[in-house]
Amino acid sequence: MSKVLAIDTSTSRSCVAIIDGTDVLYSGFRDGATAHGPSLPALVQEALAVSDVDEVVVGMGPGPFTGLRVGIAFAQSFALAREIPVRGVCSLDAIVCTAPEYVAATDARRKEIYWASYKDGKRVDGPHVNLPAEVEGKLFVGEGAHKYGLADLATYPDVSVFAALPSVDQPMYLRRPDAVPTSER
Repeated sequence: MSKVLAIDTSTSRSCVAIIDGTDVLYSGFRDGATAHGPSLPALVQEALAVSDVDEVVVGMGPGPFTGLRVGIAFAQSFALAREIPVRGVCSLDAIVCTAPEYVAATDARRKEIYWASYKDGKRVDGPHVNLPAEVEGKLFVGEGAHKYGLADLATYPDVSVFAALPSVDQPMYLRRPDAVPTSER
């Protein structure tokens, strides 16, 4: 079993964990929507003081452009420098719920949520971005203690779910960019 460094910056929280099978060796976070850049190196340094890693798993969103780019670029650079594999996963897929059907959601700001529907632990719709009133679902998860995605899997007793998450190769940006060329305005 490999030791996985999990990194997620799809929300305003920078999360890092080291997971070995079902054992959480390190779990840490720092809050701040604009603090991903300085937070990740510090958190990874703390994590590596506990254990070395064999693989990197990074949250590919959905989330804000800058936060995702910081986390993805850091994960790819870290893996490249260590010559270890890196794999991207949908951050919403990493939110675990035991209900047979549910909607996982995180704050998308602008009074919206990023969300996806799940049945028997598999994503069946999404991810999307909408106002909460526009989303119907049996149960919302992600708005409480476990809303910060990937690295917070460390709060669950069985984090082996990493191995079952489908790989994602592109960041999940669900909104049009705020900045556009003058010719497109």
